[in-house]
Amino acid sequence: MARWPELIGRRRAARNESADALPPGAAASDAAVLLDVFPEPLLLLDGVIVLVANDAARQLFGAYLDGEDVRLAIRHPQATALLSGTREGPVAIGGLGNPDRRWEMAVTTLADGRRLVRLEDRSSAQAGERMRTDFVANASHELRTPLSALIGFIETLEDANGADEGPIRARFLGIMGTEARRMQHLIDDLMSLSRIEADRFVAPRDAIDLAALARIACAEIEGGGKAGGRIRCTLEAPQAMVHGDRAQLLQLLHNVIGNALKYGRPGSEVAVSVATADGNVIVAVRDEGEGIPAELIPRLTERFYRVDPGRSRSLGGTGLGLAIVKHVVERHRGRLDITSVVGTGTTLTVTLPLALIP
Repeated sequence: MARWPELIGRRRAARNESADALPPGAAASDAAVLLDVFPEPLLLLDGVIVLVANDAARQLFGAYLDGEDVRLAIRHPQATALLSGTREGPVAIGGLGNPDRRWEMAVTTLADGRRLVRLEDRSSAQAGERMRTDFVANASHELRTPLSALIGFIETLEDANGADEGPIRARFLGIMGTEARRMQHLIDDLMSLSRIEADRFVAPRDAIDLAALARIACAEIEGGGKAGGRIRCTLEAPQAMVHGDRAQLLQLLHNVIGNALKYGRPGSEVAVSVATADGNVIVAVRDEGEGIPAELIPRLTERFYRVDPGRSRSLGGTGLGLAIVKHVVERHRGRLDITSVVGTGTTLTVTLPLALIP
């Protein structure tokens, strides 16, 4: 058998090795030192009595666990069934330490009959699964709404064949075209988001002049005839080089400028500026809209979140524009800041590292 100093000093990377790390008959003090090596909560039991709890377990359940019935610490039906042997593990339990946290609990019987309880924090995985489920549900809803409208108008047109029903057919066909384009925009945004997420760990290396790109974006938006207001583009830096993906950065600019125009007051000005400071390129877009309450700002980059759902849909928004902006900024190792004053307007600022081009 390996000597205790050697066992205590050995840090095992794999979590499932923690059960095998305790030699039969190890003293409680030695076991305590060994269990403290591991970051997840661990409890060494004699029956249902806690012999040793490591630091992580004491932080979760409290300092006075030794000698207590483990079922008083982990008050959960699934845990009780696992500890009593009426259920095989591991089991998922929630509410320990925090109502929103989720844990996976496993019990291993050691050679001398003692048992080791291991708790693994699965909160991040649970949150990720919830986000995935919500995303699928929201995407399905967003696609179903225009699709239902299309089907309804198609069924109506099938019966509108009279000679005097031409104006009705023309109006319905116009609505159908609008709904079809809305679906196309949503699918395009979903595909863009998917591609950006797939590349999020790969930092782009092309040298891009963000000042020149902002000038192009402003011209394209104004030339498209969709601007509800006037764009004032101020390039404080004659050149603002970043390492980036040109298509993604252009989409970012289109999204933030387009949003400012959509949600600004009719005929108001949208100010776009590009400057350099402290080794960064700073792009700021300011509108003169109604503004956004401070408590809602953190949610603006969530997929399909809308401050005013009815107005957003009427203006052709997919609910993915700022989510795409956030992911593009993250891929480019930058920072996104949103500030707003209700009744005055909103400013969105993107800060990206300045590329030092020899």
